[in-house]
Amino acid sequence: MKDVKILGPGCKRCEAAAEMVKTEAAKLGIAVTVEKVTDYAAIAGYGIASTPGIVVEGKVVHAGGLPRQDAIAAWLKA
Repeated sequence: MKDVKILGPGCKRCEAAAEMVKTEAAKLGIAVTVEKVTDYAAIAGYGIASTPGIVVEGKVVHAGGLPRQDAIAAWLKA
């Protein structure tokens, strides 16, 4: 099971990023847990200045804007 965190205040882009991760994981048959992190201090702890941020297995893989589906697939497969 992959641990994925979506970092952001809960805006529409953050919600969309979470749904994109869940959708891509389902397509690939990869089990994921998606946690939404909205605490600004916790987000800053990851060094994220622009949201949404995405953390996969403890590693920041994306910050700012919505990621591409193929990028999400690559992160989940790694």
